[in-house]
Amino acid sequence: MASLFAKGALLSALCALLAACDDASSRPQIDIDGKTMGTFYSVKVSGDVAIGKQELQRQIDAVLERANDDISTYRADSVLSQFNRSASLEPQPIPRGMADIVLMAQRIGRDTGGAMDITVGPLVNLWGFGPDKHPVKVPEQAQIDAAKQRIGLQHLKLISDNRGEWLQKDLPDMYVDLSTLGEGYGADELVRLMNRNGITNYLVSVGGAVSSRGVNGQGKPWRVAIQKPTDRENAVQALVDLHGYGISTAGSYRNYFEQNGQRYSHVIDPTTGRPINHRLVSATVIAPTALEADGWDTGLMVLGTEKALKLAEEKGLAVYLISKTDDGFSAVMTPQFKAFLVQ
Repeated sequence: MASLFAKGALLSALCALLAACDDASSRPQIDIDGKTMGTFYSVKVSGDVAIGKQELQRQIDAVLERANDDISTYRADSVLSQFNRSASLEPQPIPRGMADIVLMAQRIGRDTGGAMDITVGPLVNLWGFGPDKHPVKVPEQAQIDAAKQRIGLQHLKLISDNRGEWLQKDLPDMYVDLSTLGEGYGADELVRLMNRNGITNYLVSVGGAVSSRGVNGQGKPWRVAIQKPTDRENAVQALVDLHGYGISTAGSYRNYFEQNGQRYSHVIDPTTGRPINHRLVSATVIAPTALEADGWDTGLMVLGTEKALKLAEEKGLAVYLISKTDDGFSAVMTPQFKAFLVQ
């Protein structure tokens, strides 16, 4: 599974980018861009709003900084980093937002049979795709087996009651990595910020996670482009209207290393402990929240085209999958996704 603060740091080079279309304005529009979570964020607001651009950017940066302070594996003093360093097996208090991420991760982890696993950090780090940035080389099988002994959602417990939320592990050296859902969480936090400010026409994105509501500067629905799995920028595979939903794309074709002529993707299969080696190269999910979409896309990437499509159909998910073929690429989607597609 991908590490997404690790993934976020490399997102522009590793997965299908989601870009807003119809940027030309015929009505007032505010565009704000910046860096967060090792990647980039973008906020577009159209129409007349009560808040000024400078104040809105200040609030955006503050919201995203809090998210980093909670769940970044790149910040030694984040709540998550402190949890990972601690060898205690006692419940440790965590913020409500972090608990929401863990709860979503546990649900999707169960639904994907462990393909999406937020405890897979030791394997991600071992293969050189985590914050430790090990030398890029293929680990020994003994190293992989040792790392696998430290992972598993069954070793992580979320406790919630009227006093707050706690996270508990039963392995002292467990390493939890919430970055697979971090960008989706960040996008949803921006949505909540828009709502608090009474903003009803916006498109927000953090890395590859996007959410929108209302219309753009031309008075048209915000459209999002799914990029073709190539190294060319702005090569559009499909266009969608989100209608207030969240969307996220994960891919395996840009962040990798090669050794002895073989390519090793950053997407790690928790079952094998190794990078995926099937032909699915991009998975896009549309869901009620960007957090949910961001969790599903990585899990589906691990499963591969056939298993991912079957699960998506069983769960009624809006999913768009791109696979590599001998002649190029092929795409398949669920009926739920087709409803969002711009023909």
